[in-house]
Amino acid sequence: MTLKPCIIVKILSMNVMFVVPYAPNLVRVRPFNFIRYLSRLGHRVTVLALWTTEQERIDLEQLRAECFEVRPVRLPRSQSLFNSLGALVRPEPIQAWYCWQPDLVSEAALREIQPDVIHVEHLRGALFGLRLKGYAQRLGRRVPVVWDSVDCISLLFRKAAAGSQRFISKLITRFELGRTERYEGWLITQFDRTLVTAPADREALQRLTPKNLTPDLRVIPNGVDLDYFKQDFSTPREPATLVMSGKMSYHANVTMVVNFVRESWPHIRAARPDAKLWIVGKDPTTEVQALGQDPSITVTGTVADVRPYLQKATLAVAPVAYGVGIQNKVLEAMACGTPVVSTSQAVSALAIQPGVEVSVADTPTTFAHEVVNLLNHPTRRHTQSELGRRYVQEHHDWVRVVKRLEDAYHVNPIHFG
Repeated sequence: MTLKPCIIVKILSMNVMFVVPYAPNLVRVRPFNFIRYLSRLGHRVTVLALWTTEQERIDLEQLRAECFEVRPVRLPRSQSLFNSLGALVRPEPIQAWYCWQPDLVSEAALREIQPDVIHVEHLRGALFGLRLKGYAQRLGRRVPVVWDSVDCISLLFRKAAAGSQRFISKLITRFELGRTERYEGWLITQFDRTLVTAPADREALQRLTPKNLTPDLRVIPNGVDLDYFKQDFSTPREPATLVMSGKMSYHANVTMVVNFVRESWPHIRAARPDAKLWIVGKDPTTEVQALGQDPSITVTGTVADVRPYLQKATLAVAPVAYGVGIQNKVLEAMACGTPVVSTSQAVSALAIQPGVEVSVADTPTTFAHEVVNLLNHPTRRHTQSELGRRYVQEHHDWVRVVKRLEDAYHVNPIHFG
């Protein structure tokens, strides 16, 4: 018997310095799962993160069980306010300075950790990446710095300036838009590789780049923990019940919820008087809380676990008017086997077929029609539930996503010296 030669590929463990300007947790799922799954794949991850609230400090303590080391640094609210005021007279946008805390990174930490790659999260963390890049050059270390922009913030500001219902949001985004565009366009020329969650964000950043430069931009989508978000077959779903989830102080979510209740909900209730709506998410604004005065609407505020609401609802709705990146609320509902009705904007970053994995509608009346249609057709709901869950398994499993992140870390430090 002749044995065929077997090639064993060994993935070398990397020493990752992971810098994030807030506490990774089950709400900030992207850095949280990057850290968890990088560690599970055998990499040594040292997290440098800021915290402001007591809950964020607790989150970072719990994160210690998921990686090699966590180095937390406190950022008082007063310092963020001071940073924001100071940014008003700087060329960089407020977002760039909002989380600035010089104690988070140091040359001594870089010497001690000896990273193979430095991962820096978000526009608010970019200054830390630039500082570490300077330390590495001074030490003669050829270490790549990868900036996870997550979203194109200037694209979000442009959409918010046009679509937000809140005057203060429109005012801030219009004030910050030009500065943010210039800053993002410059930043992507300073890091060895830039990551974003969606193709639209990559294209928006490319448009901001000087014409003589070709930035290294990669799309790494968000994933879903498929062991955590799954269908609960032991609990029956509530009849004719819709769920909307997300942080309810975020301007895009406030606009989404208020417009839906004002423009689509009356049509849905006219066709299905038994319909109920759950608005699930932390820090609801006064405007969102007021929606709960309608007996058919429940505004939960902060919940310990969003899964029971996703698993018990008949449908999830995501009538997103504007936004960037990937809508986690859509992926999490699909992973729970909950049929989703969304706008095109909410699924613009996904490779779905409208009407197959997700029902899509873009006007208040057609959105209401899609909701009522699904409420009235359980067979269609069942089919969409299965196809939606399968799509997430094939495209957004965190293990597959983080393997793409591993590959993105292998980049030459072109901005050296």
